[in-house]
Amino acid sequence: AKFSKCEFWLGEVKFLGHVISQGGVSVDQSKVEVVLNWERPQSITEVRSFLGLAGYDRKFIKSFAQIALPLTRLTRKDTPFVWNEECERSFWQLKERLTQAPVLTIPDPNRSFVLYCDASAKGLGCVLMQDDRVVAYASRQLKSHEENYPTHDLELAAIIFALKIWRHYLYGAYFELYSDHKSLKYLFDQRDLNMRQR
Repeated sequence: AKFSKCEFWLGEVKFLGHVISQGGVSVDQSKVEVVLNWERPQSITEVRSFLGLAGYDRKFIKSFAQIALPLTRLTRKDTPFVWNEECERSFWQLKERLTQAPVLTIPDPNRSFVLYCDASAKGLGCVLMQDDRVVAYASRQLKSHEENYPTHDLELAAIIFALKIWRHYLYGAYFELYSDHKSLKYLFDQRDLNMRQR
């Protein structure tokens, strides 16, 4: 590395499409402009390209997978390309959410975390927080076999999903976990658990 190319004591740094500063991590506005100027997709390939670009910043967007569901359905094998009102709403909502993306806090491994998990008929969602600030959002759509799960198993799947993706933050750390499904609190008292609950 050349010394002449080095910069020191910067207030913020642009790195891999993000702006990192003392205040946290935010989306690079030049990247947001590209998404905002993206024209309505006219083919499956263009939908995939848009989802790839928007998906790069999915950790900034609460419920990304649920919002993107109509667009994701278009990319499935043997699905005809039919752009409907639901796809249009999804397309514009993703653009809007990206422009309103919060500044994510940089996690401190010496402080405790708070993890919120939720599940719905459309997908799983969770948010990792520290000191009342968002570290990251995560979500995913339900797999085909999960669509038949009862609610308590979906809520449990959301918890497992969150613990797996953020294990590098949570392993060995103190954290509080919140789920809005009351029946999960009785899980440890049950004698017979099904295979998903084990």
